[in-house]
Amino acid sequence: MPTAMATAAGMATGPGSRVTRYAKSTAASVTPVRPGKTHALSALDNAMERHAVHLVLYCRAAPGVDRDPLKESLSEVLSLYPAMIGRLTRGEGEAPGSGWIVKCNDAGVRMVDARAAVTLDEWLATASADEEMDLAYFEQMGSEPYIWSPFYVQLTEFTDKSYALGLSCTHLHNDPTAAALFFHGWAAAHRRSTSPYSPFLHSPSFAVSPAATPPPAPPMLAAKSTAAPPSANAADAMSSATFHFPADAMRALLSSLAPETTPFAALAALFWLRVAATGATEEGEKDLTLALDFRKKMHAPLPTGYYGSAVHFTRASADLASGLSAVAAALDRRVASVPEEELWAAVEWLHARQADGGEPFQMYGPELTCMALDHLPLYGAEFVAGEPPARVACRVAGAVGEGIVIVLPAAEGDAARDVVMTLPAEATARICHDDEVLRYGAKVVAGAKAK
Repeated sequence: MPTAMATAAGMATGPGSRVTRYAKSTAASVTPVRPGKTHALSALDNAMERHAVHLVLYCRAAPGVDRDPLKESLSEVLSLYPAMIGRLTRGEGEAPGSGWIVKCNDAGVRMVDARAAVTLDEWLATASADEEMDLAYFEQMGSEPYIWSPFYVQLTEFTDKSYALGLSCTHLHNDPTAAALFFHGWAAAHRRSTSPYSPFLHSPSFAVSPAATPPPAPPMLAAKSTAAPPSANAADAMSSATFHFPADAMRALLSSLAPETTPFAALAALFWLRVAATGATEEGEKDLTLALDFRKKMHAPLPTGYYGSAVHFTRASADLASGLSAVAAALDRRVASVPEEELWAAVEWLHARQADGGEPFQMYGPELTCMALDHLPLYGAEFVAGEPPARVACRVAGAVGEGIVIVLPAAEGDAARDVVMTLPAEATARICHDDEVLRYGAKVVAGAKAK
């Protein structure tokens, strides 16, 4: 059960915010973890240290969806996630290259209680994408990781008794897929049911044998590792917006492209072209970084509920002058043809680099990145049977530079999609009014915050 540690220190939202955070507590598991249990993070997990994942799930008012019952079911589902309630420590006596290990010591996750001064519908109609992050509290790792909570859960009550459930965590522990599936487990526990996506905590899933000679550096990761680190205030220059593409809008977009074009390729190509529209007009192929969930792309697929990071970054190339249809086709070909060997080459290099004491670097960016998450069953997280979330928002923090575009499923299912983009503020403002993006029937449902 949550242990009260009410405090307002450090939890304040920005000036003019409609969200008030008023208490912080610790949510622990109802079932103690076996003493001495640990969970080693993979080299792929360790590489994500500069990033965090934020998810916000909006639940409409319903019987049983209230603060105390939600906290009770959270404590129940944490019994299935011993690593979530643990704390980070270094392996092998803090030796360079040892990587992070989670001591599953029942320390719990941090919980923040908050209220919003509007109804859920008013919020969904007026909140900016940046304002949504007032619903997902997070604290960066400090100098004492052994007492820092890698996970934060914020419960925000709207005036109509609807709730926003915010989950924030370090990417060291979870990628967006694993974080999203945690909501499935929480919702199932709330309904006294079982999630179809049981967590799979298996440290050796991405284990590699030490190489006799240093493995070759994948060119894209090598370039990222040698890029100048972003400035401390780089995130302040970024701004987010969310577009909703109803099923009719997606059908209109897809009808203008080659048959069998996937929604992800269509949207990634559309936003890539529009982001690049004011850039240099050099001829020839250009590159786009794709972030792909590799759980089911391996010869021996990982369970959907794999706990950790299974994001693989790969480069797609296309001649932007060839038009939307050709660019989308090029992206589809690349997604379909990424070999598993490319993933393992990246894992082996990251493992060897970590062993040599290499510091984590920016994985998302600084170049433009498009992430495919529209396969996730986000709207199956029903805290009341038959009542899917009103909307789900997702961000990856630390994707500074040219930014990130994330393709998500939409609430109505079918072909509908949501697109969350985080770009330099000027680019975000421009894309929100871009006729080529809006011509198919897309709507900006969480726009850029006025600067």
